Order: sequence, then structure tokens, then C-alpha cells
Amino acid sequence: MRQLVIDTATEALSVALFTDGELMDFHHEIAGRGHAEKLIPIIAKMDDGGRADTIIVDSGPGSFTGVRVGLAAAKALAYGWNISLRGYDSLTLLAAMARTSPYRADTDPASGLAVAITGGHGELFWRLFDPDTLAPQTELRSTTIALLAEELKNPVVYGSGAAALIDARGFGRAVPLYPDARHLPLMPEDALRDDMAPIYGRGADAVPLAARKG
Repeated sequence: MRQLVIDTATEALSVALFTDGELMDFHHEIAGRGHAEKLIPIIAKMDDGGRADTIIVDSGPGSFTGVRVGLAAAKALAYGWNISLRGYDSLTLLAAMARTSPYRADTDPASGLAVAITGGHGELFWRLFDPDTLAPQTELRSTTIALLAEELKNPVVYGSGAAALIDARGFGRAVPLYPDARHLPLMPEDALRDDMAPIYGRGADAVPLAARKG
């Protein structure tokens, strides 16, 4: 069984190819931009053009464009290869990665494992997880950094938004993390979804013309 994992939901551009659970090939970089131009050529350079029995893709939250790029590529390849397609969310993968962090011992089990990533318009996407089971303890939320600094008191925060949050509140430890496709096996099986709807984490920025004031 070969699995192709695609993750472009955040600043990271991450692709991994597994055979029976063994990592065969990968590409991981903090690209920032240009995911759409780079993704397919990266996959094409992998063994057998990255061809797999199933594709697993990060469906968000994260960058609106990044989420769409990953989903569009995954759906096109799955259709062309006539294979199955599954999704996962970026915050759960980061929580799974955080459990292997050397700072895990500083995480207070009572307050949960805190993950925060860069959102839009000065906001962070964030969620709390049970550090042992990775079960979500809160709903996915998008909150301004200033407000979240007042609300979230966890001593350790993981993710691309961690540093900004810790700077804003003036205490705690930030552990920068970006989704890494190589670490998909760290996630519990029930974290994979058959529902491929994108998880944008917040409403659309555009305002319908009819709703605009003249």
C-alpha cells in the first residue's frame, strides 16, 4: 500500500511518499509562497511520479490559497489515478508532532496541548488537544492575537503562530512548528476524514456586492 501525503495548507510545502508505512521519499520546505507552481513538479520527481494507492491531504485550516492548492492537486491526481482520497486537519497533525517535542514535559495536562498557527488579518487559528489522546478539547477558533493573549494561558504553545502569541502576552514558551507530511503516521487513524470539504477556519474576506454600502 502506497500513500502520497500532500500538505500545502500553511507556509510549509510538504510532500511524503510511504510504502506500507515506510517513508520512501519526501520534500519539505518553508516556501511561504509559490505552492501552486512547485507542488506538481515535486511530486513528479518522486519514485514512479509519486503514484500511490491513496492520497492523504491537509484540508486546513491555514492559508486560503494554500488549502485550495493542496486539495485541487490531490483531487486531480486521485481522479487521474482512480485512487482513494482522504483528508486531515493541520492543527491535529501539529498536535501529534508536538507530542514528540522535548518541551512536552512542560505541557500542563490539565490545560491541554495548545496549537496556534498564522491566520489572516492578525488572527491565529488555534485549538486545544488532550496531550495523551489528541482528542480536541475546544472547537477550532480564529482569534486576534491581542484577544488570544488574554484568553490562552497555556505555558507552552506550538505552531507557526506561537511566537507572536507569546510575545503579545509576555510569558511562556513558543515552539515553532509547521505541518510536516513525514509525520502523518503520528496521527490517530480516526483523525483521517473521507469528507474533503476545505477547513478555512473563518469566513470569506470578500463582501458580496449587494451587501456593500454605497
